Amino acid sequence: QVQFVESGGGLVQAGGSLRLLCVASGINFGGYAMGWYRQVRGKQRELVASISVGGTTNFADSVKGRFTISRDNAKKTVYLQMNTLKPEDTAVYYCNAGMRAPIFPQWGQGTQVTVSS
Repeated sequence: QVQFVESGGGLVQAGGSLRLLCVASGINFGGYAMGWYRQVRGKQRELVASISVGGTTNFADSVKGRFTISRDNAKKTVYLQMNTLKPEDTAVYYCNAGMRAPIFPQWGQGTQVTVSS
C-alpha cells in the first residue's frame, strides 16, 4: 500500500537548519512529482516545495531562497533542506506525490519542526 514516512524534524533556533527526509513505498516513485507540505494546528495544510520527475522545483514564496528540495529515485526518498529557519516555519511537515496538489489520500505521521526565537 501507499506509505510515506517522514523524518528529520526537531527543535532548532531561528537561523538554524534542518534536513527532512521522506521515504515513499507502494508507488512508482520515479514516475511522480513529489511535494513537501506543512500544517500548523488549526490551519490548512500548505504546499511549501515540490520537485518534478525531471527535477524542476517550485517553492512557496514564504520559503524561496531558504529551502531546497531534492530527490533520490533509487532510494525512493525526497529531501527538504531548510536553512535560515524562522519561527513561522514551525509546523508538522508531510510529503506526498504531486507537483501542485497531493495525489494520494494517504499521509504519513509527519515530522515536527519547531523553530525557537
